[in-house]
Amino acid sequence: MSPRWLLSVLLVLITGCGEAPITGHFDVILAGGTVYDGLGTPGRVADVALRADTIAAIGDLRHATADAVLDVAGLAVVPGFIDIHSHALSSTVEQSALVRRPDAENYVRQGVTTVLGGQDGSSAVPVAPLLQALEARPPAVNVGTFVGHGSVRAFVMGNVDRAPTPAELERMKALVADAMAAGAFGLSSGLEYTPGAFATTDELIALARVIAPYDGLYISHVRDEGGRLLESVEEVIAVGEGAGVKAQVTHHKLIGKHRWGGSAASLARIDEARRRGVDVASDQYPYTASSTGLTILFPSWSLEGRRADRLARLRDPATRARIRDAIVEHLERERGGDPATVVAASCPFDPSLNGQSLADILAARGRAVTLPNAAELAMELLERGGCQGVFHSMGEEDVRRIMQHPMTMIASDGGVPAPGEGVPHPRNYGTFARVLAHYVRDEQVLSFEEAVRKMTSLPASRLGLADRGVLRAGAKADVTVLDPATVQDHATFTEPHRYATGVVHVFVNGTAVLRDGEPTGARPGQVLRNPRAHAGR
Repeated sequence: MSPRWLLSVLLVLITGCGEAPITGHFDVILAGGTVYDGLGTPGRVADVALRADTIAAIGDLRHATADAVLDVAGLAVVPGFIDIHSHALSSTVEQSALVRRPDAENYVRQGVTTVLGGQDGSSAVPVAPLLQALEARPPAVNVGTFVGHGSVRAFVMGNVDRAPTPAELERMKALVADAMAAGAFGLSSGLEYTPGAFATTDELIALARVIAPYDGLYISHVRDEGGRLLESVEEVIAVGEGAGVKAQVTHHKLIGKHRWGGSAASLARIDEARRRGVDVASDQYPYTASSTGLTILFPSWSLEGRRADRLARLRDPATRARIRDAIVEHLERERGGDPATVVAASCPFDPSLNGQSLADILAARGRAVTLPNAAELAMELLERGGCQGVFHSMGEEDVRRIMQHPMTMIASDGGVPAPGEGVPHPRNYGTFARVLAHYVRDEQVLSFEEAVRKMTSLPASRLGLADRGVLRAGAKADVTVLDPATVQDHATFTEPHRYATGVVHVFVNGTAVLRDGEPTGARPGQVLRNPRAHAGR
């Protein structure tokens, strides 16, 4: 028996825990750590035993034996973190980052054991082949998916700005039903992107009704995260209420410096809806910058159709001028009128641009840093192939207020980037560690146990995963062991490819994927499906 484990046993005896010792043989015993169940309960010193893919026992295991006994005294033992908004999956097997980089080291080093793809209205359609491919080539972490409204709409109608015909709507409903029967956890939408931007609320309600028999979740990138945030949140609530389903405002934020502080009103809308029985919640990443394609600067009408259609509009002088004016108006209204707040994160056609703001690029080319020139540059970048961007437009006060709301989960909105490629958002490498380091340990915005709840049992409950997101006997053995005193994110906006530290061990379905702070190379992840798959058929 190690000195640290002996000390933990003495502490249990001194505090008069009174638990009867548990005997038996297990695969792994995590000995003497402070156990947090994921429900927001304060931690207690206890041992945790794993057998196969299950948590076999929690308590006093000093008389038990195991193939491996890990001394974790002084460390926190928590449920594996669940990222309810991930871009680890794409619309095809080959493009999915989790298929290309199945070790998911950026996730594992943060203690994440489950990721949910199919976000912002974009997913594979149909869903089943992607899930089957993931079962054939399992990753290090568990994975599930939503079905994307935008992808379903595009599959049936293309990228067009009109309402579906009755026949088209029925085809869309059938695709959503097929996805739910295959195991999707719900319907996602991306209403700032095309073709999602072309949908009415009634269309969304009609499709969300399809997921109701499966207890599915409607999770939405809302229509406007700036000046129309309140009505956009109300639209999410309307879909949940109208369809009779759980609803979620994903990556809840408020952009535009002149609006900072306004998140109190959007959270109040959520509270009002919950009081009248609408099951609505939100999730958030802990940064004041967002990330998406630079096309977010463009008016949605200019993005209709295929790439050739977009380029044709830019070739027409009158239409190009209209688009330029709309981008200028967006930069003024949503980005503080400052091209320096918009950064090119990944430009595959010219990696030298990565990490430079629109202002930087203009200055380097000897062009005046003006909003019309920034708009012209954005159009030029689209013509050359397009870039991902990072947008510095949120306020710290709103980040903290949203984080403290009891129905806000922590989610990365990241994926599994290729190490060293581009200058992506640091959320890919740092989300969960940053919450625990900065917002728990340094700033006391959350208690440790509340932060863990927001990363574990809260997202699990939204997904209907009764056997994950909690530490209890009989639950699946997705377990993270970390040091609350040293857990730390290191990824920054200028150096984003830096792994988090302070996570010591990570188990996925009872198998170690991180041991003593180093990846094991094991890939025990499972494809998770909606527990009520087939319920609606």
